[in-house]
Amino acid sequence: MEKSKILLLFPDGVGIRNYLYSSVFNHLEEDLILFHNFDTETIKAIQQNTDIHEELTIPDYRESVKEKFLRELICLSRLHYNNSKVHNPTLLKNWNWNQKTFSKKIFYKTIEFLAPFFKHYKSILNLEKRYQKALRKNSFCKEIKDILKQVKPTVVFCSHQRALKAAPIFAAAKDLGIRTTTVIYSWDNLPKARMALKADNYLVWSDYMQQELNLYYPEIDSSQINVTGTPQFEFYEDSKKIINKEIFYQTYNLDPNKKIICYSGDDTKTSPDDPKYLRDIAEEIIKANLHDEYQILLRRCPIDFSGRFDEVVSQYKDLIKEAPPLWYFSKSKEWNSVYPTLDDVKLLVSTAFYSEIVINVGSTMAFDFAMFNKPCVFINYDQKQKTVNNWSVKTIYNYQHFKSMSDSNAVIWLNSKEEIVDKITSEKSCSAEMIKWKEVVLENYKNSSGKINNAIKINL
Repeated sequence: MEKSKILLLFPDGVGIRNYLYSSVFNHLEEDLILFHNFDTETIKAIQQNTDIHEELTIPDYRESVKEKFLRELICLSRLHYNNSKVHNPTLLKNWNWNQKTFSKKIFYKTIEFLAPFFKHYKSILNLEKRYQKALRKNSFCKEIKDILKQVKPTVVFCSHQRALKAAPIFAAAKDLGIRTTTVIYSWDNLPKARMALKADNYLVWSDYMQQELNLYYPEIDSSQINVTGTPQFEFYEDSKKIINKEIFYQTYNLDPNKKIICYSGDDTKTSPDDPKYLRDIAEEIIKANLHDEYQILLRRCPIDFSGRFDEVVSQYKDLIKEAPPLWYFSKSKEWNSVYPTLDDVKLLVSTAFYSEIVINVGSTMAFDFAMFNKPCVFINYDQKQKTVNNWSVKTIYNYQHFKSMSDSNAVIWLNSKEEIVDKITSEKSCSAEMIKWKEVVLENYKNSSGKINNAIKINL
């Protein structure tokens, strides 16, 4: 009898760490076929942890103008709809209102004019049907059908829900009667209205995320949603992922006699003033004569190629040390070939383990550090001289995914530069409110791999 096959659709580097470096696919009897656009180096890294039976290259996908127009119209219409459900205008910041070229301005202004006419949910679903029809007219969809007929997978699993090329692949699978499963990749994804595909089953982190999926996509039946947790936090349960202390401190030029403050950077759009905040922290530590007691370990955002921290790191080189993310980048630095290495998993776990506290602007690193009962400081003041004039931390913390924090005491709020010393030296562990927040957002993270594994098996 021929083995069942699971087609692992990884349209880009998103999800490699969570689903191919964890044990999600390590205990399945079925053949695993990787459907991807990765290069040879990426495949070698994946095969260090996950036994891939076969790998196939995703053909080039060129989105038609009609597909793009419908997709973007659906997105903006859904953002308006989502805002009507939760009354949070920050949702509309997930739309790019400022196009630069003349052709893009015409294209997107037309969408912005039309979107308010699709405020009733039934009209949005009609747009979705038209989009699904448009997908099937693309020659890419026919090409995918031919591949699926040849491979004959039992189920297609997608690493995240927002990749453009995943939509026609899932459409082709549906037409052929092949079951499809996708994960909702991150805690902030659902309100953003970027669900590119239609799946048979959706895997979510928590009951909270399931409620969001029901709210924003009421056409999806509850029986299609599985609460599995996300495997990225399982790594913190594995002591083998912690680098030996002497090696860790030597590698990153850290002083074993000083406490570590981790500063985790965001991407340049999320937090354009990150280097200025880092400078504030360094200045206040030195002013308070605490540089013999503390050191700062900078972990920048892996996709931040700007070099914007270089000046402040150089100026305070005795205080600020760097642990650059161990990610693989192609020369083009395109998203489909940017991914963490296995060693970066150990670096991230070890950074949280050896640090006393983490400081950032609203990052999920709060949850990473909570795995070791370490407190998180959220920066909550604006710079007097901003890098981007209309940017503010106040906007960040009004984003919908922060509504999951029922008690503001979950984190330490840094409201001014003058509070830095007091805030970073006062708390030694997570607050009870942080533990509750973690339970709301992460809920079933323990044995997430097994739960995802079981959810996939049900569909075989």
